Amino acid sequence: MGAALLRHALQAEPEPLRSLVVESAGVATRGGEPASQNAITALKKVGIDLKGHSSRRLTQEMLDQALLVLCMTESHRDTIELSANPVPERLYLFREFVGDAVSREIPDPYGLHLSAYEACRDELVDAIPSIVAHLASLPPELLKKP
Repeated sequence: MGAALLRHALQAEPEPLRSLVVESAGVATRGGEPASQNAITALKKVGIDLKGHSSRRLTQEMLDQALLVLCMTESHRDTIELSANPVPERLYLFREFVGDAVSREIPDPYGLHLSAYEACRDELVDAIPSIVAHLASLPPELLKKP
């Protein structure tokens, strides 16, 4: 859901932000799984179609090519820090840039009721302006396609 929401938000931004590629991968997922029906429903309510999404496992190649890696929880970040070589320079929590007054972790709603997916969606939406601002603050040469 985070990747789809961020991708949607970047489409409203000027270049080069608009052209950034946003991908999704998990540290503990099997590849090829469709999005859960609750994730599809939660995003459909805000006008985003997640029906074609398919899960994939995070690889070192993805980390090496990423401008920014965003994790939902500290355990996700810990997993990457322990397994990646090299560890990505820009490895953050999705809510890292929001500020000190909020929880930085976004719990995984997998297997829970629709209301948990909607709460997760809303936390992601709340964090996106701060991610966009962070991306906009990066040196322009980092934002150019290789």
